[in-house]
Amino acid sequence: MNKISIIVITKNESHDIRGCLESISWADEIIVLDSGSTDETRNIALEFTKQVYVEENWQGFGIQKNRALAYATKDWVLSLDADERVTRELRTEIEKVITEPHCNTAFRIPRSSNYCGKFIKHSGWTPDYVVRLFRKDSAYFNNNIVHESLVIKGNIGTLKHQIRHYAFSDLEEVVDKVNRYSSAGAMQKFKQGEKSSFGKAIRHGLWAFIRTFFIQAGFLDGREGFILAVSNAEGVYYRYLKLMYLQEKMQADA
Repeated sequence: MNKISIIVITKNESHDIRGCLESISWADEIIVLDSGSTDETRNIALEFTKQVYVEENWQGFGIQKNRALAYATKDWVLSLDADERVTRELRTEIEKVITEPHCNTAFRIPRSSNYCGKFIKHSGWTPDYVVRLFRKDSAYFNNNIVHESLVIKGNIGTLKHQIRHYAFSDLEEVVDKVNRYSSAGAMQKFKQGEKSSFGKAIRHGLWAFIRTFFIQAGFLDGREGFILAVSNAEGVYYRYLKLMYLQEKMQADA
């Protein structure tokens, strides 16, 4: 019978990790790879699995998830973030699909995301399919610093039931992630040779708001839809501004 490993990467996730691990306590193997938490993340994780590892040489989400993947020993792997939960219905579906004969080597899973206490139904967040379940010998993560994705060898199927994603618990977390992810995104674009300017930052930021709030119907998500559109715009704006300053710094140092 096929078995499943579930991998989770963490850093200072004590507010989320217990809920995540409780939702996957049924797995044949749980692997937590921590990148240097200073809170109780690792101690909480040890309540659920002995396979808690530490790798503090952070080089981005893609590389870190490949490191976690290397510890997996089962036939199938589910990659989960610390702020995500597997519902009972999704567990049943996963347990069923990994034991059935089929031609798929991976599956995309719908994800329902919570923003500051509200599950978002529009704004480009729904439907939100993420490829997370795969045969261990048929996939690996790309090396993106942020917004990593799986490289799949074979066919990809689609599951019905959702991952619950508690993306942002409050505005403090929104501001923190906007800052961290815009920095990582700027560095990734810099390494890829992309150029930026003040005007480009303004244009891309404005377009991010228009796309989220109007084209993707964020206005139907009410107050949180507007706040989300603004934070999306800020993230994009700061990513291109930081890229601009990276370019200027490199030119000055040359």
